[in-house]
Amino acid sequence: MEHSFFDSTLFSYILMPILIFLARICDVSIGTMRIIFVSKGKRNIAPILGFFEVLIWITAISKIMENLDHYINFIAYAAGFATGNFVGMIIEEKLAMGILMVRVFAYEKGNEMVQNLNEQGFGATVVEAHGAREKIDLIYSIVKRNELSHVLSIITNLNPKAFYTIEDVKSVNEGIFTPKKPNSIFPFSYVLRNWRGGK
Repeated sequence: MEHSFFDSTLFSYILMPILIFLARICDVSIGTMRIIFVSKGKRNIAPILGFFEVLIWITAISKIMENLDHYINFIAYAAGFATGNFVGMIIEEKLAMGILMVRVFAYEKGNEMVQNLNEQGFGATVVEAHGAREKIDLIYSIVKRNELSHVLSIITNLNPKAFYTIEDVKSVNEGIFTPKKPNSIFPFSYVLRNWRGGK
């Protein structure tokens, strides 16, 4: 009696676990992105990601249920879940989506710090306050997440021991932000946007 390739030992013990592993990485990574988009209020993208996340998950779990006697599939499933979390965090870090509020407690050079931030294109507001020991300047700045490192470098260059906090901001209205740079991945959308703006 002939056996198909899908019934072979090679497929059952090597290829199937690899496929389950890769599928689990994909669906967990997509799930991570879905959560990020939900938290950022991207209501149009999150449902689409959720569809593919569940579709991949159902496919992977159905294959495990069909091969309950192959324990390597359980290991591949668990390993894919762990790796998917790691990959999802890397993707989230690379995308650097969202808006942040940086709050600086400056005991000195507060006005100079605001001036430097403004010169670099970042909006900043300073408020005089009283700290535990003396008067301080509270500096608020709303920045894009992918520009956080630049803002922190401006702050720490003036005051290496600066005390600051960073918080997520779901949405903003108006404000001062640095001009958008051309997106090298989607150059045609940038050209089209400028062409429409010139009309």
